[in-house]
Amino acid sequence: MQQIPEEYLKMSREELTDKINSAITKLGDDLLIIAHHYQKDEVVEFAQATGDSLQLAQIAAANKRAKHIVFCGVHFMAETADMLTEDDQHVYLPDEAAGCFMADMANDEQLRICWNDLAGKFGDTIMPITYINSTAAVKAFVGEHGGTTVTSSNSEKIVQWALTQKERILFLPDQHLGRNTAYALGIPLTQMALYKPLTGELVYEGALEDVKIILWDGYCSVHQQFTPDHIAFLRHKYPEIKIIVHPECPIEVVLASDEYGSTNRILNVVADSPEGTHWAIGTDNNLVGRMMHDPHHKIEYLNPMSCACLTMNRIKLPHLAWNLDNILNGNFTQKITVDEETTKLSNLALERMLELS
Repeated sequence: MQQIPEEYLKMSREELTDKINSAITKLGDDLLIIAHHYQKDEVVEFAQATGDSLQLAQIAAANKRAKHIVFCGVHFMAETADMLTEDDQHVYLPDEAAGCFMADMANDEQLRICWNDLAGKFGDTIMPITYINSTAAVKAFVGEHGGTTVTSSNSEKIVQWALTQKERILFLPDQHLGRNTAYALGIPLTQMALYKPLTGELVYEGALEDVKIILWDGYCSVHQQFTPDHIAFLRHKYPEIKIIVHPECPIEVVLASDEYGSTNRILNVVADSPEGTHWAIGTDNNLVGRMMHDPHHKIEYLNPMSCACLTMNRIKLPHLAWNLDNILNGNFTQKITVDEETTKLSNLALERMLELS
């Protein structure tokens, strides 16, 4: 992994902007820059498309002209884009150190240990389901074992289907999305267990035969920063306020809110609400900050002191300029490549999801 040269960090914003625009002009249709909703404004400004992780991977896959796809997001997102695009297309991550706290909480070695342990307890009664926010290696394991990926927008539909195929589900790596999804489908919390990968412990107080959902002990650091107290404070201050949060939030926060859903659902619910509606939004503050420019609604942070995703925010203008210069010079330093076998198995899980969606 190469470090960004010091010269880029010393450039002014004007110099970086000129360099980026020049590269965009020179590369033309051979270049596609895409940015996740949680990216900094300075990066989003240059993106040809913004969206959530799967949406951006699908945009990349649908673009057959671009030879160079610069994914301003985090590592697992670039992996997914690489697996869904053509062999002659190259996917780049402007800062290779831009990982995902949640995705890093589950690796394939831990998953194999977990799977063997659960098989000893429950036999062949479990389907593995992984959130799209996971590594290619984890997706490959899930694909190999008959499971599927999910997103925050289709998780209810796919979990409902999975429970017609197997008695139980192992849901990873985000316990909160798994818990909120299962609860929305009518599965009581008393039928959900928690698997702790660091100790191999299965936390459950009842009889094992009653377990329906096994949740991996993982979470998003951003969405852990919202609490019911934040909601109570705003409701007391603004009785008319509406609260909408992401399903990566703890269930206590989701249940105290008026609405919850994926990033795209948050955007759509707010946009479609009556003019003048007052919203507090519980998700990454980079996105909420841009939503606050909406002249038709009053929007504020659910927690104004919450930190944006630190790894997502590693990508800044110097990284984008450096990445584009490298492409122009034939230096593919920031290229993200997933091996053929991992891609094959991961795509089994991805394709099952797309078929069910």
